[in-house]
Amino acid sequence: MKKLNVTQKLIQSHLLSGEMVPGEEIGLKIDHILQQDATGTLIMLELEKIGIKRVSAEVAVQYVDHNLLQTDFKNADDHLFLQSAAKKFGHWFSRPGNGISHVVHMERFGKPGKSMIGSDSHTCSAGSMGMLAIGAGGLDVATAAAGEPFYITMPKIFGVELTGELPDWVSAKDIILEMLRRYDVKGGVGYIIEYFGEGVKTLSAWDRHVIANMGAELGATTSVFPSDDMTWVMLKQEDRGNDWQEITVDAGAKYDKTDHIHLPDLVPLIAKPSSPGKVVPVYEVDGEPISQVVVGSSANPGLRDFWMVSEIVKGKDMPPEVSLDINPSSRQKIEDLSKMGAINALMQAGARFHQTGCMGCIGMGQAPASNTISLRTMPRNFPGRSGTADDQVFLCSPETAAVSALFGKITNPKKYGKYMKYPKYEEPENASKNTFMLVPPAQKNEDIELKKGPNIKSLPDFEAVEDSFKVPVALKMEDNISTDEILKAGAEVLPLRSNIEAISKYAYYVIDQEFFDKALTMKESDGGHVVVAGENYAQGSSREHAAIAPRYLGQKAVIAKNYARIGFQNLVNYGIVPFFFKDQRDYDKIDSGDILEFQFVWEAIRESKPALVVNKISGAEFPVVCKLTQQQKNLLLAGGLINFLRKRKK
Repeated sequence: MKKLNVTQKLIQSHLLSGEMVPGEEIGLKIDHILQQDATGTLIMLELEKIGIKRVSAEVAVQYVDHNLLQTDFKNADDHLFLQSAAKKFGHWFSRPGNGISHVVHMERFGKPGKSMIGSDSHTCSAGSMGMLAIGAGGLDVATAAAGEPFYITMPKIFGVELTGELPDWVSAKDIILEMLRRYDVKGGVGYIIEYFGEGVKTLSAWDRHVIANMGAELGATTSVFPSDDMTWVMLKQEDRGNDWQEITVDAGAKYDKTDHIHLPDLVPLIAKPSSPGKVVPVYEVDGEPISQVVVGSSANPGLRDFWMVSEIVKGKDMPPEVSLDINPSSRQKIEDLSKMGAINALMQAGARFHQTGCMGCIGMGQAPASNTISLRTMPRNFPGRSGTADDQVFLCSPETAAVSALFGKITNPKKYGKYMKYPKYEEPENASKNTFMLVPPAQKNEDIELKKGPNIKSLPDFEAVEDSFKVPVALKMEDNISTDEILKAGAEVLPLRSNIEAISKYAYYVIDQEFFDKALTMKESDGGHVVVAGENYAQGSSREHAAIAPRYLGQKAVIAKNYARIGFQNLVNYGIVPFFFKDQRDYDKIDSGDILEFQFVWEAIRESKPALVVNKISGAEFPVVCKLTQQQKNLLLAGGLINFLRKRKK
């Protein structure tokens, strides 16, 4: 009998089609659906447009955790819309302020051995408890919610062995920062990362959540941990011990690639602006003055993370020029912190408490001052993501954040060990288990009407892909362009998520503030546009708005050296052709403003043959290719996933 690792066991138990061979297309049965509000509004509109009556997944949950600031009617209207849609389509509804989706799902719904896709790139967090949890675009989530298989290219499996135990002043955040230091933001592309070894047993389920969460920053399909005694401890805390099952790697199981981290060798690490991959030891930037420290988010959501900060700052004064901001991760965590006395310690030290949700992580408040350093325990620091154009966001552990807050400058927490004994955390035997703000699915939904405020617009229709077209290059971009740069995040933009016409005004705004006007002109005069990029195009968030807004503005294709996984699939889902340079040196043959003629596009999609591109300005000619699975070919030729499903239903 073949020896299997944890990832293979999870995939094998959900495999509906294909084989577990890297590079082959597989179809997976999906048990759980996770939706958050920044993407969930579009999913609900997609379910309506496709004609779904009720979701088929075992568990589907609509969370409201991103757009919590109610500065006008838009977010409040969307909250009512989402609650009505949850009733109509059979979702649980997690009310505004209940907590971050990944955290509440782990507390209340997560189950070892189950599969899940979510409309958030950090859905991979649930891999911390032995789930196969994958972030995806909204259309993929909508079709899986309707009972369709989730199609994906079988990834390779990257085994990372952990040995030993973490030293004082070093925590789980430093483990994932070490992975980013070694492999950067595209080092996990095409892989599922599985952690194994004796060192794993020293990490709590919430420590594992920290590591699994930021696997998204490596570009990995997901991250996986075993379900073991530590998983059982967490589920027992939540009175869900019966949901536990053991899932561990077989002795002798193989991985496609391996690495090893000896935990005692790790030092406090920090990611410099403006990429999670720019990781250095904290001592290299020691002494840089700071103005803000933000603790929380899905990347450090555990009780321990907040408690650790409270213990470090307890009874101490912070410099007046530093703001210590606390983003609680769930109402349950607030209750538990209160019982432990941690909230009082934080308040007395001058900490500011914010709403329970994603908040500053996605630029929804807590924007730092201009030209100052903000130290955050969050997962991302893409340019301008914080809401401040010239932000200088560093990513670090709770220990580094708390010690730095006390000194008013980036400080290696190991140095602080001279003044304070490292706090030793012990998990409480029982969690508070707050379920008041979870609304169960409606049993009867036939007569439920969707509550659509004036900002909620139906999805536009899109035409099928053309066999040939001639359009200008609207933008030429470099490597690692994120979805935050393709479609601006933050408090100004995200409330427009259910109004494609309005949100499209912010397409590529971070790169070119004139893009919207240029794209509309090109759409009217030339029928559309294309953009060109380097490596790892569309990294970051799963927001499909980064595909649908450019599509609305007439984007017909992207030519890039390569793509991030979710961003690539979102382009396919909305009928934008994602071309690869056959020869990456041809990237240098294109400039912004050039007119490109594309020929033999259908053949390139159907038969994986090169399409010819002719630069009508320079006269250069070069081939581009489409690297697609059969399912992706079907979707693209139909003009996108919605068109494909609607045609199939007729």
